Order: sequence, then structure tokens, then C-alpha cells
Amino acid sequence: MVNQNLTATEIGFTHEDFAALLDKYDYHFSPGDIVPGTVFSIEPRGALIDIGAKTAAYIPIQEMSINRVDAPEEVLQSNETREFFILTDENEDGQLTLSIRRIEYMRAWERVRQLQAEDATVRSGVFATNRGGALVRIEGLRGFIPGSHISTRKPKEELVGEELPLKFLEVDEERNRLVLSHRRALVERKMNRLEVGEVVIGTVRGIKPYGAFIDIGGVSGLLHISEISHEHIDTPHSVFNVNDEVKVMIIDLDAERGRISLSTKQLEPEPGDMIKNRDLVYDKAEEMAAKYREQLLAKQQGITAAPVDAVDAIVEEEIPSATEVEEEIPSAIEE
Repeated sequence: MVNQNLTATEIGFTHEDFAALLDKYDYHFSPGDIVPGTVFSIEPRGALIDIGAKTAAYIPIQEMSINRVDAPEEVLQSNETREFFILTDENEDGQLTLSIRRIEYMRAWERVRQLQAEDATVRSGVFATNRGGALVRIEGLRGFIPGSHISTRKPKEELVGEELPLKFLEVDEERNRLVLSHRRALVERKMNRLEVGEVVIGTVRGIKPYGAFIDIGGVSGLLHISEISHEHIDTPHSVFNVNDEVKVMIIDLDAERGRISLSTKQLEPEPGDMIKNRDLVYDKAEEMAAKYREQLLAKQQGITAAPVDAVDAIVEEEIPSATEVEEEIPSAIEE
């Protein structure tokens, strides 16, 4: 029978020895570490986690997910083992605070950086709008679509709940800025169905001193003033009015910059017909476009052919993007 009354001296192992042994073999945990842990107690607003420390670590409900959580059971189950991020050092009771949200946050930024590098198009539902644009979530992160990059005639307020295709404009984890463009996604999708040399029908949506913006099926192309006619034009207002229906030819598609460049000049049977006889230009549009494509093909194959103005001559002056001048993106995403 074991003697229950042995003294510490007889055992040869004191409480101080035991504490020293724990210190010797205890893991040292630091904020920022990612460690495995097992859930052993779920509480109303958090959970206790065994990560091998002297005292059970604690994860509050607001640190359980990158998304809203109303009850710990939505994320954690008793005896479940998973990774946790050490959020803070030990408090006065020797307890560490943990986070799952931080792990999801880091991995979400890694994922969106990858998607941006792949120039991927993503889809997300609008969950709110504000003065500057619309708010969406990508991989759990809050993203902002500036108003200038929303291509829809609906009022912004009516976009809540609507899913939009989006391209990445800015991915900056340090500044917590995730900025996206609906317009560029639409331009890219439209560009995939368009070809240089194709004649399309559009509507004049805006006129600037440097040219006219033409809506061609939901995306905007620029008819630069130098591409309206072979004859000199002082201002596009002398040729077009807003809401005019026009027939134009595509002379350039720049998917990376979201630019569609258009021309009526290349459709003129005779120089100046866009000013003198616009109906004739539209009637002969397909015929003139076919000649343009022949010249373009000959140029690409290195065959001497009649010069193609839009290919040989690059407008020297700087002009805004064909998808309109971008508004300044706010420095902070508003709630």
C-alpha cells in the first residue's frame, strides 16, 4: 500500500521544482504567432482554447470570423482543433487572446492579390452604397466601387443586393484599400465580342472639346475629334448632339486600359462627308470598313498598301481614357 503521507523531502520533488520544470518546457507564445489549439469550453461571447500554455487562451466572438458572427457555435465546436492567431500577450491572469479573423484576413488579402495578378473578373453583391459609390465584399474583405466605375443607369441606391462583375483597380493591404471597377469588367466582356474594323451603332452620351463618348451596348467608346472627319472640325458639338444615334467603326481595343477608340473618319467615301452628307457615310459604312480591314491586314502582313490613317498616325496630344475621365478615388472608404 502506498504511503499517502510522504513529505516533500521524502519525495524529493517540491512545488517549486514542478514550477521550474514547467517554465523549462513551457512554450513561449508571442503576438503574431499562429498555433494549433483545441476548443474545450464555449461561452456566451467567446471560447476557451487549449494551446498548450499554462492558462487556457480566450477568443472573443468578434475575433472568430472575418464575417459577422452572432453565436460562437456558428464557428467553433467543442473538441475541435484548428489554427489560431495570437492577438495579444498574456494579461494579468496569464491568459492570451486569440483570433481566427486575423488568419482569414491575411489569407483573404493573399487571395485578392493573386486574383489581381491574374487580372481576374470577380462577382460580388452590393451590400451598401454611399456618397462616393458602392460597397461589396471580396473574399470577406470590404471593397469599394467608385461612382465613376459603376456602369448602370440605375440610381446607386437601387444597386443594393445586385451582383456585379468587377475588375481590381487597387489592392493595398497596408492602407486597407480594395478598390474595384464594374465599368472595366463590362468593357472587357464587351471587348471580347468586338473586333477592330467592326462597324457598330451607338448613341452619343457625352460631348467634350476633344471628342464624343459613344455608348455601344453598355460600354463607352471615344470618338476623338481627329477621327470624326478628314476635314478639320473646330468642336465635336458642330457635328453631334447628345442622344444622336451614330454609326462608327472600332479602330482600337485596349483591354488593359479599358479603352475603345472609334472612328467615322475612316468610313467617309470622300473627305468631309461626315459634315456634308452623313447619311451617305452611314450607307457606305460596311463597304468602307471592308476596305479598312483589307488595308489593316495588308499592313500586318508587311504588304505595301494605301496608308491607313488610324494605324499610321497616332494622335500626339494626351487625351482622357475612352471610358471617361476617372473620378478621384476617396482616400478612405466610408461606411
